[in-house]
Amino acid sequence: MHHFNRTLAGCLAGCALTATAQTHPYPDQPVTLVIPFSPGGDADGAARALAMVAQKALGQPLVPVNRAGASGGIGSIAVRNAKPDGYTLLIARVGPQAVLPALQSTAGYKWNDFTFIGLLELNPYVCVTRAESPIKTMKDLVDSLRARPGKLNYSTSGPATILNFGPQLLFDVLKLGKDAAVQIAYKGGGEAALAVLSGDVDFSCGNLSSMMGNIKGGKLRAFVTTTPERVKDLPDVPTARESGYPQLEAIVGWSALYGPPGMSKELVERWAATLNTAAKDPQWITATEKAGSIPRVLSPAETEKFAAEQYAVYERLGRQLQIELK
Repeated sequence: MHHFNRTLAGCLAGCALTATAQTHPYPDQPVTLVIPFSPGGDADGAARALAMVAQKALGQPLVPVNRAGASGGIGSIAVRNAKPDGYTLLIARVGPQAVLPALQSTAGYKWNDFTFIGLLELNPYVCVTRAESPIKTMKDLVDSLRARPGKLNYSTSGPATILNFGPQLLFDVLKLGKDAAVQIAYKGGGEAALAVLSGDVDFSCGNLSSMMGNIKGGKLRAFVTTTPERVKDLPDVPTARESGYPQLEAIVGWSALYGPPGMSKELVERWAATLNTAAKDPQWITATEKAGSIPRVLSPAETEKFAAEQYAVYERLGRQLQIELK
């Protein structure tokens, strides 16, 4: 019996050593960061700023991969279906993570079908025209919409995105109906901004980060922002509240880090710690602010609460505006 116990103990010790040898510390290979939109937009900038600091913290590259399509749904589903091993993560955005699940019963996923890791940033939401446009203020836009219903057009990154929701909410407030201007959809925020520059559309409302360079360069004119206070880098641009439309403050852009459902507590804590490191990293702060975003790192629990509130906003707006996506 003693011999059996000694043999068993020896086997258990050996098995434990073998198991330890086979357990690699995370991460032992590059991590894929799925961006559910085309290059050049806000999600892209957020991913690349995070990749820069994550490699320093983790010792492995965080590799951004663009998987555009279906208003961000294709990339989101890819991550929702990935193994929860921490090697496939998602740049979550207001469109695919709050708007789409609120408005489209066939989206293929729910707002909470993910592991919440952390909010990264808020994106001030701004409306712009081309510098040469006769529309110079919010009043000019409203007057033009009232005088020529259905004649103006605006660019979005799809019907279920924040780029469409701002104008739609404005049309609702003005009681002009959802066809007050014609929506032209593009693949991402970057392309939507270029459409204004090229004169293909009359105006666009979107996240400041995809437009800041051209606003600073004098090619685009910002005439309203939805932030409670004026944006630090755009002191001359009035807020929606100052312009007489405080209802538009409900629309704000954001980026967060999500994982597939079922990620372990240890992995979530490892990434939450990495985001806390980023929040104090001057390089990340500078890159985020330079893109026109506001650094805002939240814990996993706070991020889930924030996402729930955002989903509720768009679910309510969807019903109110009678927007339902097939």
